[in-house]
Amino acid sequence: MRQIALYGKGGIGKSTTSANLSAAWSDKGLNILQIGCDPKHDSTRMLMHGRVIPTVLDVIREQQKDVSTTDVIFTGYSGVRCVEAGGPEPGIGCAGRGIIATFQLLEKLGALRGDLIVYDVLGDVVCGGFAMPMREGYAKEVYLVTSGELMSLYAANNIAKAIARLSANSRSQVRLGGVIGNGKNIPDEEALISEFAEAIGSRLIAFIPRSPTVQQAELNKKTVLEYAPDSPQAMVYRSCADAILMNTEFSVPTPLSMDDLESLAYRYLKE
Repeated sequence: MRQIALYGKGGIGKSTTSANLSAAWSDKGLNILQIGCDPKHDSTRMLMHGRVIPTVLDVIREQQKDVSTTDVIFTGYSGVRCVEAGGPEPGIGCAGRGIIATFQLLEKLGALRGDLIVYDVLGDVVCGGFAMPMREGYAKEVYLVTSGELMSLYAANNIAKAIARLSANSRSQVRLGGVIGNGKNIPDEEALISEFAEAIGSRLIAFIPRSPTVQQAELNKKTVLEYAPDSPQAMVYRSCADAILMNTEFSVPTPLSMDDLESLAYRYLKE
């Protein structure tokens, strides 16, 4: 069983990328479990045809005991099993707590199984809760999702710092598997993200260009793989999924200083 985590800045397209990768892997016949680790609990919505499934935290709050797998795990497109950790009410409690409670419950239920588990994790703040998939040894492979925007690269660089620190912990054994570029139509964006990946000691696994097919699929409450399976965008997601499956190159990243990161971005974005 492989366990991978996709981290990146909020709004960068992690959930869209995760859902389409899960769909691509499931279409290959793999048993996939996708766990949304974001308080917005929208990671699996397109896999569930627009349905917002109950979160683990909500189920625990409402039932308090006797929670079963059918209460928190739902089957979506192509058999992908979907879980949403959830979070507290706005302004109350710790958002990372939902992730901790989710992992504790799924372990208790023996539900962390399958060919591949995908953790879709918010990466703006790598606090204890959000770092749990890496810190506690669940996700051995991390992929950074970023665009060429400075703040997206900044968040990716921060996650690289967390991986570098946690890699020294024998319990975590986490490594960086690569960087996934999610395009925002910035000039020379793929080259910028590729250079960033190499600068931190990794590589660009895939570049996903911006496409209206993604928005059209989401308006129809579907992944691209289901809505437009023969489209060029679907082929991009399949190619990314294959690259991750075949990946054998993992590294402990060497994050950039803020000055070096800004200098790198400036060379591409100054025009």
